[in-house]
Amino acid sequence: MPSAGIVPRRAVQLAALFAMMIAFIAQLVGALLPIVPLFIAASVVNLGLDLVLQHKQPGLLAVLGRIRFDVTVRQLLRDMLILVGLLHIDGINPLEEQAPLTITLLLFYGTHFVCQAVAVLVRRTRSLPFVTRNIDASALRLCDAPPRILSRQTGRRLLRFSVPTTAGMMLTAITTDAYWGGIGLAVSLALSAGGTLYLGTWLLPKKRVAGERQALEWLDNWLAEYQPTVGMYFSGGASSAYQANMWLSTLASLDGNPIIVLRERFMVQKIDATDVPIVCIPKVANLMRLEHSTLKVLLHPANSGKTSQILRIPSIKHAFTNHGESDKLSSCNPYAKAYDEVWVAGPAARDRYQLADIGVEDKDVIEVGRPQLAPIRPYEGAPAGRPTTVLYAPTWEGWDGNPGNTSVILAGENIVRELLADDDVRLLYKPHPMTGSVDPRAGAANVRIQAMIEEANGRRSGARPGPEAAAELARRSEELTALTTSAFRKSADELERMRLQGTPEEGRAAAVEAAGAAWAEAYWNSFPEWEHRIITTARPGIFDCFNQADVLISDVSSVVSDYLTSEKPYAVANTSGMDEADFRANFPTVRAATILTPEADGVKALLASVRNPELDTLAAERAELKEHLLGPSDPPSSVRFNQAAQALCAKADERRVRMESRLSGIPGQRSQEDVDAAETAERKASGAPDAAAAV
Repeated sequence: MPSAGIVPRRAVQLAALFAMMIAFIAQLVGALLPIVPLFIAASVVNLGLDLVLQHKQPGLLAVLGRIRFDVTVRQLLRDMLILVGLLHIDGINPLEEQAPLTITLLLFYGTHFVCQAVAVLVRRTRSLPFVTRNIDASALRLCDAPPRILSRQTGRRLLRFSVPTTAGMMLTAITTDAYWGGIGLAVSLALSAGGTLYLGTWLLPKKRVAGERQALEWLDNWLAEYQPTVGMYFSGGASSAYQANMWLSTLASLDGNPIIVLRERFMVQKIDATDVPIVCIPKVANLMRLEHSTLKVLLHPANSGKTSQILRIPSIKHAFTNHGESDKLSSCNPYAKAYDEVWVAGPAARDRYQLADIGVEDKDVIEVGRPQLAPIRPYEGAPAGRPTTVLYAPTWEGWDGNPGNTSVILAGENIVRELLADDDVRLLYKPHPMTGSVDPRAGAANVRIQAMIEEANGRRSGARPGPEAAAELARRSEELTALTTSAFRKSADELERMRLQGTPEEGRAAAVEAAGAAWAEAYWNSFPEWEHRIITTARPGIFDCFNQADVLISDVSSVVSDYLTSEKPYAVANTSGMDEADFRANFPTVRAATILTPEADGVKALLASVRNPELDTLAAERAELKEHLLGPSDPPSSVRFNQAAQALCAKADERRVRMESRLSGIPGQRSQEDVDAAETAERKASGAPDAAAAV
């Protein structure tokens, strides 16, 4: 059953389309009869409605475009109906007055199409074969983008520039004086012609960016100068950026010169604030240029269809780090054997790969811990004098249709209902960002859960933080936004953002980290302790929620493994259909968890164990499971991760030495140094003077 908000929105969209059709019919009737008031009202309403929909519902108008009734056709039809209407109004001479109007209107449309052609040329010249961030690319002659209304918003440009024409023609219909229509058309023609000339200045050398060949040469030179060693490779959809973002701080702390390699242009802005240079290379042919760079190791937080393309480069070693570990089959994907090494947190994942028997050899599994878990605070004891904070963070439904993947569909509402029934519970609900993307039932359940929480908040009351708390949050938000350079003017395109996001200021990473921590503190302080929270935005992150929670309820997912670093109590919902014994046996990460049934049996006992530590019988088992899942705490995970990176870099160096040695023994494959040495030896043997000595 569709959500309550979808039906009214669709009804409004259909009503808007119906109103536009009625306006066209009314304009036609008013033009032919003629009925001047109807003609004028319909013409104005028709254009005004199209302008509004261009801003509010561009997707709806795209549907009209698919049936060949796009904005150009619509506006041309409106203008033709206006001319027809003027022909039928007494007092307007068709030959002496309307003919010049028609010719001027044709000139207006001519300049419109010329402007469109110039816009296409400008967009092509402003598209480099790569996109960068945190790199000084000023040598590519980057400049500000032209106004969007000229370069990209064809429909809005035509409609806005047509407003003077329509206004002038309507005055002509009222006064029967063609003078007003001429004035309106002259203004529209001037706007269109002037806009075309102004847009054309971006094709002049002063505003023209580097060509493709020159840009690729610049990229090669930058790689040679920067000399990257370890990088992160990532490709994915708009909602998958979190998989890469969780590794940013770890990548930045590695020895050497780190780099981030992306494949989708939009992903450049999805990556969180970092000082690590970012290079997006969409085309495979250009991606292969990395083979000739100093890059030795690439880390892969996710598998994607484009991963196989970078694996073709033999000079780079590849390690699969994943974006989280769980007992689900997706954590042991057979694709993992395509990598040189598979980096896991602890012994549990090593065992998981061997039990899965998917071709990953044990020698290629490297235990590195989870260095990004450092911000998670350890267990501080039972809550005292405040509500018990429960974090319910279910995972999404996955691709395989397994009902045990997410608890949202079968158990979510029962769990939330049970928690909301306890007056001493504050619920933090943070669903997976992809919830409902595969199974509509998960999306519908998610909507109902949020409605339940909102309703429960309506029944609660108590003291709230003063206005200074909200002001502090606003100030911290502005500070964080300014540091992350996430705000651009509306007309900014890729190249303008590249220019603005050049080499970051020294110390920016530390400033962003401090600003993020200050924002998180201000966020939690801006809400009362008794209020439930629904968190569907990227910020606050899951680790911030961990630090607020006294207990976690989740599914079999990496959230459980990460939360265990705090050693706080946790529960896992069993919607797999297995009995509890089999569930624990099949999923080791739940070994130290309270198991909840789809009916939410076990929630009351869980809350009791959190509030009364003497009832918590799983504390020792959590500590043991933590080490089994995440590895030892000494040496720290960050140290082990860096050691693994350097060891894999050494393997890449060893391979390069071997390949150079082999190639030096193949005729036609000798290095220039070998050729020079051989020529010198031949000259000496023949008694000829050495070229260098002669010089």
